[in-house]
Amino acid sequence: MDFTFTEEQQAAVEAAEAVFSGVAPDSVPSPALTPGAVADDFDRALWRKLADADLLSLPIAPEHGGAGLDPIALCLVLRESVKVLARVPLLESGAAALTLQTYATAGLRAELLPRIATGDLVVTVAAGGRTGHEPAELAVDARQEGADWILDGVQTAVPWAQAADRILLPAHTTDGHPVLALVPRTRAGVTLDDQVSTSGERLAEVRLDSVRVSAPETLTDPGAWESLRDLLTTGTCALALGLGERVLAMTSDYTGKREQFGFPVATFQAVAVQTADRFIDLRAMEATLWQAAWRLATGASGALPPAGDIAVAKIWAAEGVRRIVQTAQHLHGGFGADTDYPLHRYHAWAKHLELALGPAAAHEEALGDLLAAYPLD
Repeated sequence: MDFTFTEEQQAAVEAAEAVFSGVAPDSVPSPALTPGAVADDFDRALWRKLADADLLSLPIAPEHGGAGLDPIALCLVLRESVKVLARVPLLESGAAALTLQTYATAGLRAELLPRIATGDLVVTVAAGGRTGHEPAELAVDARQEGADWILDGVQTAVPWAQAADRILLPAHTTDGHPVLALVPRTRAGVTLDDQVSTSGERLAEVRLDSVRVSAPETLTDPGAWESLRDLLTTGTCALALGLGERVLAMTSDYTGKREQFGFPVATFQAVAVQTADRFIDLRAMEATLWQAAWRLATGASGALPPAGDIAVAKIWAAEGVRRIVQTAQHLHGGFGADTDYPLHRYHAWAKHLELALGPAAAHEEALGDLLAAYPLD
């Protein structure tokens, strides 16, 4: 079997490398030194470059101005973006576009997808459930009133909400079924309160007080919310992988130059063993990520549903990225605690990615439930 990436996917990586090559992680504001959020807006100039390079349109169908690629291509670009701590809603926009493309009405697709592809319409996602214990779809109530839907409730930790044009958020109906509502940020009844993530980025608590959305703005098809959640979780694993790769490269470079007793510390057995263990973590993170992304992209059957592969990938992503940044901090010595050196920013991002959409323990529990429902004997 051939597991290499396609020419189109490899071209996406090359385009992403070209765009992100001009981004310096040192220019990212430091959460350790910045009161409140590090910035009020995402990097609009970089967002425009991504649009000009056709990287925002990768998952969008050709009839709407996109390349029609799959979640694997999106994950490849996400992996490159986090190596420079790119401050753009790339994951949220890509996951929303794929979900709208599958579940939205033809009219809504024609209205929104071409504008998402060009970067003129910014859509973020209220993933919720970041602790992994409360179902995100239970945070907001949705009830029908005529042809419209009325939303009431609170979603916390919504990324990029203050800068986005639309927020795609889960809600539950009176009979307990999850739906997705596409809510304009300026819609009457929507209130945003500032929150700050572990990485220092600005989040929002989104309050909805009798917010009215039309039927086309509400995705009620079974599986829409689950599909969106799977895309977000897999994309988060791609971010964790890219961050881990960058941090391990920084650590290898530093330990190769730093000398003790006349020798580079990289030649010491204790240092070599620790970096080798972290390299193994990266390879496990990579293998489980592409397995999960492949299941999403192809719909291939397996012993477990795709949610099983996604749970395994998130377990490795959460545990692996935590171990990688902790080892990096240790092997950098004093530089690891120096806020003028970018490693501490990667550490803050890693902690956010570890917990986003549930820590390892939550996904271990979900995997256990799947194994109980789908015994492998």
